[in-house]
Formats: sequence, structure tokens, C-alpha cells
Amino acid sequence: MRLIFVLFDSLNRLALGAYGGGIETPNFDRLAARGVTFDRNYVGSLPCIPARRDLQTGRANFFHRSWGPMEPYDVSFCDLLRDRGVYTHLVTDHFHYFQDGGTGYHTKYNSWEFIRGQEYDAWKGLAKPPLESFRREYDARHYDPAKKPGRVQHMINNMYQPREEDFPIAQCFASAFDFLDANRAADDWMLQLELFDPHEPFRAPERFRREGDSAWQGAVFNWPDYKRVNETDDEVAEIRANYAALLRMCDDYLGRLLDYMDEHDMWKDTAIVLGTDHGFLLGEHGWWGKGRMPYYEEIVHTPLMLCHPKMPERAGERVGALTQTMDIMPTILHLFGIAAPSPVTGRSLLAPPEPERVVAFGLFAGPVGVTDGRYVMLHYPPDVLAEGLHEYTLMPQHMTGPFSEAEIVTAALSPPFDFCRNTPLMRFDALSTARRPPNINGTFEDQGFLLFDLESDPEQQTSIRDAAVEARLYAGLRDYMLAHDAPAEAYVWQGLEATKDSRARAANAGKKTSHGG
Repeated sequence: MRLIFVLFDSLNRLALGAYGGGIETPNFDRLAARGVTFDRNYVGSLPCIPARRDLQTGRANFFHRSWGPMEPYDVSFCDLLRDRGVYTHLVTDHFHYFQDGGTGYHTKYNSWEFIRGQEYDAWKGLAKPPLESFRREYDARHYDPAKKPGRVQHMINNMYQPREEDFPIAQCFASAFDFLDANRAADDWMLQLELFDPHEPFRAPERFRREGDSAWQGAVFNWPDYKRVNETDDEVAEIRANYAALLRMCDDYLGRLLDYMDEHDMWKDTAIVLGTDHGFLLGEHGWWGKGRMPYYEEIVHTPLMLCHPKMPERAGERVGALTQTMDIMPTILHLFGIAAPSPVTGRSLLAPPEPERVVAFGLFAGPVGVTDGRYVMLHYPPDVLAEGLHEYTLMPQHMTGPFSEAEIVTAALSPPFDFCRNTPLMRFDALSTARRPPNINGTFEDQGFLLFDLESDPEQQTSIRDAAVEARLYAGLRDYMLAHDAPAEAYVWQGLEATKDSRARAANAGKKTSHGG
């Protein structure tokens, strides 16, 4: 068995033709026609790196910790594949892996390649960048060097990517083809081709623009903040046009991979899994971005496709069963004949679907979403800025730096959770001022209970109340938290009644920590 796992970032499901979107994506659609498309796939932990920990470990992690590195006790699918003699290779331009809070992910692979130059990647250095030239070329609302100094790095990086072949996505695919050329005759390998695109800033060569997408004649306007929409119709159209162009670029390069598979007759012995970490709001519901606003479907309901060489009869099949990001990990193991270990809560996409499944998703110290596939409920805690939660980790790092001194001084030893392989943890107070998402961009807004019937209201225009549905989803949320051994304080902080099992664990934890663990 060979596997190509293609992972895009910020892929809006409703932009893809295969999911009814309005942007032409013939190659995403081509893959959907060849394999199985999952129509009710949801995220678990948000945003980028927490989602990747779900991918690596096969379980949700947002109840215990915010954005951070792989933990020493984590078992990655890469570890299990290596133990069975399966070679893993990562090609990526996702620079978050190489920041303080993303360590330990790429090193799980047998080998890896990092393509430089995306977003804030500190790649090319200019002590005196041409700021006046930048001010003429880039719209100040998105790129003002005085107000957004971090974005100067992106403008510098762009100077060194003048041709399409210089773009990171083009280089990623070129490196992937190099790997395939060298290993096409071998067996027992997995290639993870992970693209930062179509994450913002939405930059693509002019050939991917379409007449009529936008009448914009101004400076570069392609990097919206995670905020409410306050732009004019022309400005909204320009941002959306830039996303559409970048998505077309993603589609074009995906097509080159599919062509390669055709040319070398790889469909007979090579599987493909394609997914994303989360979606992105492109002005829907009056918002840009992700994280700060309610977890609308555009953010949490994501595309997922699977082609299996031994299942040609399933070509074009649509699966309506509820699935989640962490299901990809046991699926990868299943493809290579490996059973998922007990800490894994995800289910293989190749296994029979679980009836009446209820799943949860969210961001540490934020609201929790719950869905059964038809109804989706968003539960906010009584006070989203209240303290009382703890971060449980042996790697006290936020996205771009270590925990602050104020966080570090709260450290205490904590007994392990059921997924920690008997490894004791450090417990830190989750301060409301900590530099974790969404705090780095503001806090949660539009707070309040929301319940939508996706069958009658797929665009989530009108929140409803239904006591029976709410009771069932809350029961599912408690079961989900229990299955993930959520800490007892998470129930209290969320304003939920703790289960008997969680209260017992909290009492036991108190006894253990009272004498040092």
C-alpha cells in the first residue's frame, strides 16, 4: 500500500464545485468523482496546530490545552507506521510547524522538506526594506507597515517569488513529484503533501483571476483581519476574487498530481486522502476569518475525500455519516493494516459508520459546538473571559513563544489523563491574558446560545429553540467530554453539570496531587 495525503489549509467546503460551490474546481471535482466524498465532516480542535494534533493522534485535544507542540506522551500515526516498516515523508510550506508552538510534528516523519516564504515566515532578511514602495503597492488597510509591522515580512518574501514557479505551492508540488519519481516503484510509504494555501493572504498569479470576479483597480487588497465585514461591496468582491484565484491555483496543481497518477498508473495501488484543518468565512454572516466569531458551518464543516485502490466500485459515492478530523488518523492506519491504539477516539473512514453519532468541536477556553449532522448547537460558557481552566502540558509553549512568567508561576504537578500513558503532567492556570488564539486577535464576539436545523436552514440564518434536541445534544456533549477524559473544571467553566465519572476523577486527582503526584 502507498498513500498520498493532501492537506490544504483554510479550504472553504462551500467554495468547491463538488460541494455545490460557485468557484470552478474541476480537479477537486475529478477526485470526488473517482473516490468517496464525505458530506458531513467536521473539525475537532481549532485552529491550525490543534487541528494537526488531532490529525496526528486521532483524538480531540482542545479540552486540555491550547495551541502547542506535540507532547512526549503523544503517539502519532507516524510512530505506528514506522514501527511497521512504512516510510513517511512530509512536504510542506506550513511554517507554523517551525515556530515555538509547533515543534515535534514534522520530526515524526522519516524525512521532511520545508518550502519557505509563506505569510509571516521569517525567510528573507532586509534590514532596510523598501517601505515607500510597499505603501504604493499594497493597500494600507491590510499592509500598513506602521500598524501591521509583521506583514512587512510577507511583502519582503514576495520580492523573492516573482514567477509562478517560485510560489511555495508550486515548489511543494515539485518536491512531491521528486519524491514520487524516486519512490514510485517502492511499496509501503506515505507522502503527506501539506499546503498552506488557500490560507490568507490570498495571493495567486494573474492567470487564475477571472473577468467579472472583481472590478478592483487599487493596491493589493487580499489579507482580511479576523473581524466584522465593514468593507464596500467592491472591496468585498476583491477579497473574494483573490480567494477564488488562489483556490483555482490549488485546483490546478491538484490536477497535476492527478495527471501524474494517471500517467504512471498509480490508482491501482495508491490511495489518496484529501482534507483540510478548517474552513474560512469570506464575508458570510458578516465576518472574515475564523476563531473569534461563532463556529459557523463555513469554518467547521469541512471537505474530505478518499480514493482507495481496492474500492473502485465506490467511485462517486457520497457518505452522509458524521465524520471528524481525528478520523483521518485511524483511517491512515487502517489502510496499512494497523489497528488504532486505545487512546484514539477517531473512527476509520473505512469502517461501518456509527449510527446516531454526536461530535463536538471547539477552541480551548472558548465555546463548544455540538452536532449530530442535522442539528448544530453552539454553547457559550457563562463568562468566556473567566478563569478557572487549566492548561495540561509538558511543553509550555504558545504559538510564538513560551508561557509567560505569570503562567509559569502557577505550575503544579497533575496526574495523567487516560491518554497520557501514565505520564504525569504540569498544570498551569489558563489566564485570560495568555497569548493564545483568539486572544492574539481579540476575544470571542457575537456570544450566545445558537441552535440551527441544517436541513431546513443550511445557511444558518435563524437560530431556534427545541428542548428535546438540546437535551440530546447536551447529553452527546457530556458523553464526548467523558470519552476524551475532559478535566472536571471544564464542565464547571462551561456551565455544564459534571458527570459522575468526571467528579470522581477530580476527587482522585486532588488526593494524588496533595502529596506530589
